[in-house]
Amino acid sequence: MSTQGQPWMISVFLLAVFLTGWHLFTLRPAFDPKGKTDEQLQLMEFNGDIVRTPEGGYAWNPEKEKVKGVPGPLMVFDKARMELAEAFVKKGTNDHGIAYLVVYTVSRFAAGFLAASVVAIMLGVLLGLNKALFQAVNPFIQILKPISPLAWMPLLLYTVKDPKWTAVLVVFMAAIWPTLATTAFGVTSLRKEYLHVAAILQLSWFKRLYKVILPGAAPTIVNGLRISFGSALVAVVPAEMLLGELGVGYLSWIEWNNLDIAGVIFAILVVGVVGVILDSGFNKLAGLVTYQE
Repeated sequence: MSTQGQPWMISVFLLAVFLTGWHLFTLRPAFDPKGKTDEQLQLMEFNGDIVRTPEGGYAWNPEKEKVKGVPGPLMVFDKARMELAEAFVKKGTNDHGIAYLVVYTVSRFAAGFLAASVVAIMLGVLLGLNKALFQAVNPFIQILKPISPLAWMPLLLYTVKDPKWTAVLVVFMAAIWPTLATTAFGVTSLRKEYLHVAAILQLSWFKRLYKVILPGAAPTIVNGLRISFGSALVAVVPAEMLLGELGVGYLSWIEWNNLDIAGVIFAILVVGVVGVILDSGFNKLAGLVTYQE
């Protein structure tokens, strides 16, 4: 049967192959007490390597299995089921359900990304309309753009003295430079006919901005926003991990400290799912402001 036009079937097949391979690779045979003396079994039980079963036999200790090698998909699924069952539960100050952690992460991301987008677009338009100013400022943009946003974190934390705002500012620093550079380039490359028509119609500066400049440079600006979007999403998770702020990144770090590798994998999957949802929503919004000539 041809799979042309049905890529989801290929995706399901690849997922099944991956999960099967993952399960077989991490599968551990059941504990076999043959060849071991009672003293050896008692020592293993005392060390916590094995536990007694209700039938009177022995089995590997599931608590120790969590920290031995990479957990299988069944263990990760069980961890996900437990976390999702308590998604809206707050057990303590630093023990919130995964739904709350996702909201905290998305709110920091949204605040930093939106603030950076507004600032970058405004400055980019000003630089794009003044070619001499753009040429003067561009070397500084090129120097600051490749700096990792996490490199700013110690300075930002020392300045604002608030981990929550520091995380937002790290996202801001990750998102501002690509949008600023592409906006300035887009405005500089704007077709001169558009500006000539605006001048003939004697449009005010604000009308030129909203009716001519921004629509004309929109495709380039959106491309910059896409780059900034990915950079900001990548920056928010490690910022939460390093700052110890509640969020998906914090969950990953806590699970690692607890040596719960299944929890770490679950947190990674949550980051991926949240990223796909946010990216899908962003692409739909971006489609509203782009056009084909």
